[in-house]
Amino acid sequence: MGIQCESEVKAALESLEQGFEAALEDLCALARVRGVSAAGFDPAHVERSAALVAEQARAVGLERVEVLSIEGSHPYVLAEWLHAGPDAPTALVYAHHDVQPPGRDSYWESPAFEPTLRPDGRLYGRGVVDDKAGVALHLAALRAWLQSADRIPVNIKLLVEGEEEIGSPNLEAFLRAHRERLQADVIVLSDTANLATGIPSLTTSLRGLVTIDLRVRALDHPVHSGMWGGPVLDAATGLVRILARLVDDRGCIAIPGLADDVPRLGPAELERLAALPFDLAQFRADAGLCPSAELAGAAELPVYARLWLQPSVTVTALESVAMANASNQLIDQARAQVSVRVAPGQDPRRVERCVLDCLCANPPWGIEVEASTHTPVPGWTTLPEGAAFDAARRALRAGFEADPVHIGCGGTIPFVGPFSSVLQGAPALLLGLEDPVCNAHGENESLHLGDFRKAMRAAVHLWSELAASVAPRRSVTA
Repeated sequence: MGIQCESEVKAALESLEQGFEAALEDLCALARVRGVSAAGFDPAHVERSAALVAEQARAVGLERVEVLSIEGSHPYVLAEWLHAGPDAPTALVYAHHDVQPPGRDSYWESPAFEPTLRPDGRLYGRGVVDDKAGVALHLAALRAWLQSADRIPVNIKLLVEGEEEIGSPNLEAFLRAHRERLQADVIVLSDTANLATGIPSLTTSLRGLVTIDLRVRALDHPVHSGMWGGPVLDAATGLVRILARLVDDRGCIAIPGLADDVPRLGPAELERLAALPFDLAQFRADAGLCPSAELAGAAELPVYARLWLQPSVTVTALESVAMANASNQLIDQARAQVSVRVAPGQDPRRVERCVLDCLCANPPWGIEVEASTHTPVPGWTTLPEGAAFDAARRALRAGFEADPVHIGCGGTIPFVGPFSSVLQGAPALLLGLEDPVCNAHGENESLHLGDFRKAMRAAVHLWSELAASVAPRRSVTA
């Protein structure tokens, strides 16, 4: 990095610090909007959320700011700044502005849509970390460059989605519709996590997802358990017998054939995982495990391997009769939802077939079993090699003043696959702000403000580092 660029980075960092409170207020303004994309919530709030993102992007100095959608989608925001010229690389920055439903009001210690700073140095509210902080940090870093240097070292394209929290059902079609406008040399995806608070992390793998809705029917109506119980069995008992097939006594997946195509972990990969900092007591505390609960899965594998690189199965919904309405009846039907996190490299369609065979074959006592599936999502993995990854590591180290690590993610991020498919060849840098205690998707979601500041500083460095090391693959005109 040349002396002139170093002085520009220093000036941008100073501008960033001066604007920190303004960036925090921009984040709070976004988080006050109830932009829940799930069915049953008013889509007008998602439209307001997109409009506010667009307003903030214009205020930063981005150009050609538009709120766009395709048939059936929630709104996206597109913006750009393309004055770095054809010799500079182009970065496509992704974040999303929609949020999860608030959950149970009684569990929130402060209102879900009123961002609240608490004495622990964290900002609480729905969406403050997932993923409105991803929007705010990049807008703040871009503003700092434009205010201090009147330029950004790279060409910027910003895409902020409005339906990530419902699985990005229209993202691939949107990307294909705007393929030419979105072409880039590197993709910066800001919706992932750090290994721990203060430890900057590059995510290099994601698990996929298979979701199955199960319905069992034993009777055509509920009947008195005293008059019929014994020779007649209920649907709820049949359902739990079926669900018990999913795991063995150790908590390992017992679905026949499901793990047959899980990639084997070599010595180098196991050694890398073992080298990551891991505190079992802290892990248990962060997860909220009760004192007697044991960790499940193959004990011979590191916890991070079980969390990131092996499949898992969860009963995410179980429905029969609410306790408040319980009576001595044999229940006619019951339902459950089964979620399988698919290891990177597995075929999600094959996993789906294995789960369906396990749940639907040989139903107990001949009860009726019906199953429906959601669209399977494959896992994803990348090798963190090349100039873009080197630049990201330098930027993270400078911003956080700590060495970055490579991690996996046990969750599924649907947008990564479409980006990889449509924008082939562009390296994807998965960066984020979640930490183990942020409770994203749960009540009392929170953002560590120290990491928020550090991530903004890393973003300032990132544009300079990419400009110095990544060659453009195509010309870009303003």
